[in-house]
Amino acid sequence: MKLGKNGRIHGTSIERTAYNDNGSGKRHRYLLLSTSLLVDRVYLHTGFLSGLAGSGDVEIWASSFSDTDGRQSWAGANAKVSSFPVVRAFREIPHNYLRRLNEFVWDYRYLPASRLSMMEHVRNKNYRYSIRALKAPAKLLAMLRSERALEHNLEKLQLAYPRSIETEERFLSNRPTALLLTGPFQFEQPAVYAAARKFGIPTLAYIPSWDNVTTKHRMVFSYDAYIVWNEKVKQELLDFYPDSRQKPIYVIGPPQFDVFYQDRFFENREEFCRKQGLDPTLPIIAYAVGSPNFLKEHYGAVYLAKKVSEGRLGDVQLLIRPHPIHDNAEMRELFDPFGPRVRLQKSTNAGKQLTRRTQDVEQITEWVNTFRHAAVVVNLSSTVTVDASIFDRPVVNLDFDPQPGQFDQQLIREVNHSWPHFKPIAESGGVWLVNDFDQMEQAIRKYLDEPQLHREGRRWVVEHVCGFTDGRCGERMAEAVRNFADTVTSRRSEV
Repeated sequence: MKLGKNGRIHGTSIERTAYNDNGSGKRHRYLLLSTSLLVDRVYLHTGFLSGLAGSGDVEIWASSFSDTDGRQSWAGANAKVSSFPVVRAFREIPHNYLRRLNEFVWDYRYLPASRLSMMEHVRNKNYRYSIRALKAPAKLLAMLRSERALEHNLEKLQLAYPRSIETEERFLSNRPTALLLTGPFQFEQPAVYAAARKFGIPTLAYIPSWDNVTTKHRMVFSYDAYIVWNEKVKQELLDFYPDSRQKPIYVIGPPQFDVFYQDRFFENREEFCRKQGLDPTLPIIAYAVGSPNFLKEHYGAVYLAKKVSEGRLGDVQLLIRPHPIHDNAEMRELFDPFGPRVRLQKSTNAGKQLTRRTQDVEQITEWVNTFRHAAVVVNLSSTVTVDASIFDRPVVNLDFDPQPGQFDQQLIREVNHSWPHFKPIAESGGVWLVNDFDQMEQAIRKYLDEPQLHREGRRWVVEHVCGFTDGRCGERMAEAVRNFADTVTSRRSEV
């Protein structure tokens, strides 16, 4: 699927119609949802909104708009922006119990390595016995191949339970041509989908990352069309969500990476180092800490900070980047004693709810230039590996548990060697998997001396995950949404 000279998308199952007047003399009305800072970035800092504006009126419901800093970030949006509507939780019985039963059934039916691994090493720790007890009937239902019937009935049950009266009230006076959901795996956005179904509003679901299909909670609802990053995610969607096989699926690349190709976010090395408290003449080792929701691992960074402060890795410096969702006040106490060669980036979103967080230009600039100016990037097998590879920076991935006395060694190795989204990366020859701290030091030293090492593998990683490296994924996303809106409008006019 490619964006042609005229900006059109090719390779979908839907043919384009003229979108300026959608065949009816009326402009489209697009409703876009955002409950994530990564999606905010796509809306505000790519060609997505400008690509939609010419064909219709755009409205955004964003959870970050409820925050003062968030409202300031949205000030330049080429759209009408409102706070996300109030959403209530499902009842524990029967809704949440049946939702978990449904997930278990699909897991046992298709046996995805990542889901089973999460179940064994992470989720079992958090599940009550009453939830774990659902596994026995789930195995039976999977053997009977009852997963699709169960899910269709669960969908009906959830649709019948109104979770957002505010959404329904908004739809009474403002019914969009198409609704774009960007968090179909989250808690909030499916509630808007349920209201949209009641009003007959066509829905388009964007899968916002390369691992979501195989690692996140299952989507119960079936959407009218989907947008994905790459062909691999498309195939995973087809494999794990059979109802999607009759739906259009648009492959557009990862729009959240478009900022990597925009000069306005580039900062020279001297200015970047000045802001970070670094020496521009010394190589920078960047250590990106993983999500605390998965593995709260900053122990590798602590070990590396000690080595750098002692001069064990030569004349270098260490920049530690917390995960965007991590409130890193306690981390500052850990790293401040290591001296000027060790710097911890600030968390400007500390204390805010995850859905209220967004990123301004300064934060995005910091993120982009962390990888532009790093000599080596170390992380625990995350999307950071792709970030670094786009800038051709050598990547060290941990293949061991850096926290002494814990039992996550098996989980970390399973991520690298069996999880469908990362296994190809680990085997690409583009990253250096290390089994202990000694190997980590060895890999860093080697990369500092030979930065071109494994370059071809890194190029493969970028091509495999991104597909498109032109910085125009937001434009392709806009084309997909226009295409979808044109098609549903055309079908309605034919009825």
